Amino acid sequence: MRVGIVGGGIGGLASAVGLQRAGADVTVFERYDRSPVGGSGISLFGNGMTALAALGLADAAREIGARPGGHMVHAPAGQRRPDGRWLARLPRAVTETVAVVHRADLHRILLKALVAGTLRTGLAVERVSTDGRTVELAGDETSGVTESFDVVVAADGIGSRIRADWPGDPGVRYAGYRAWRGVTDRPVDVSSGSGETVGRGLRFGIAPLADGRVYWFAVVSQPVGVPALDGPSVAARWFGDWHAPIRELIEATPPEAINGLPIEELAGRLPTFRRGRCVLLGDAAHAMTPNLGQGGNQALEDAATLVALLGGPGPIDDALAGYDRLRRPRTQRVARQARILGRVLQARGPITSRLRDTVLRLTPPSVTARGALAGQRWEPPVQPSRPTVHGGAR
Repeated sequence: MRVGIVGGGIGGLASAVGLQRAGADVTVFERYDRSPVGGSGISLFGNGMTALAALGLADAAREIGARPGGHMVHAPAGQRRPDGRWLARLPRAVTETVAVVHRADLHRILLKALVAGTLRTGLAVERVSTDGRTVELAGDETSGVTESFDVVVAADGIGSRIRADWPGDPGVRYAGYRAWRGVTDRPVDVSSGSGETVGRGLRFGIAPLADGRVYWFAVVSQPVGVPALDGPSVAARWFGDWHAPIRELIEATPPEAINGLPIEELAGRLPTFRRGRCVLLGDAAHAMTPNLGQGGNQALEDAATLVALLGGPGPIDDALAGYDRLRRPRTQRVARQARILGRVLQARGPITSRLRDTVLRLTPPSVTARGALAGQRWEPPVQPSRPTVHGGAR
């Protein structure tokens, strides 16, 4: 089976690794000369680790520190006020299921697992045929060049060029807030606690990496059209008097390594993740706000599900229909939950923000744990038998 994958991000590369190990002939098209990797962290929850294990990448993930609990398992985590007082602490049963890794490290182990020559950089895909079998390349030297496959996976991100051609594409909308992200260039002591600190329309997140560096993010509610500040200005204007070590984290990050972006999501639910032999995967299918930290984990679930189904005994078309049937309801539900949580955490008014803080303070830890762990319960589909997926189309 020949599989073409559009996009060299985490979802696309994870799919490529899994399909190659199942015997498929895989080509990954990446429009940039180097597959872009942001200077940020990614939270790997239990479901993401399960997906990596299904793809044969559990050992490689542990190599970069992606093991339950990480190295800060005994430090408190949860939500705080800007003065540092705790509103809610996450139970250890929750913190033990998550590890934060540098996105570049995860990207590296995925690339390392690929057969040499699989990733073709500097090649943009302009469109996919309506039957989902043929990709048309764009560019000065490749414009109009086509390549055919048995399956095409569109993993080209929230601004997916492939999804834009589909009937029912809802487009993208601004969630109402911007985020700045960075990773310190040296270890910073965050033993006082990690998690999120919430203010009125403001939020700051702290997530330690295995090597002592810290991934952090700052979120600010802003109307459309408000000019964006650079990273250091964000600290001075909104977070300068918040509890330690927030200012230190920003100062320990090179200004050029602080990336600010508007937070966007799909403006509605796609009616299908499949058109012919083409399927959408990751942000192209279900771009969501990052409030649950599940975007990358859901992309890994997508990849593991697709590999399991294409490795099953049935026809390709049945496998792709099963992928849509399994992935669309779950990912759209998670996206809705993330959207609602973002509205709560970014509350701007004096009454709504106080109400949010009260709810956080009064919610029993057992309730928080049940909700957090429920979202991580996931297993890839199990096929009656799993022959390799190489050979002719089924």
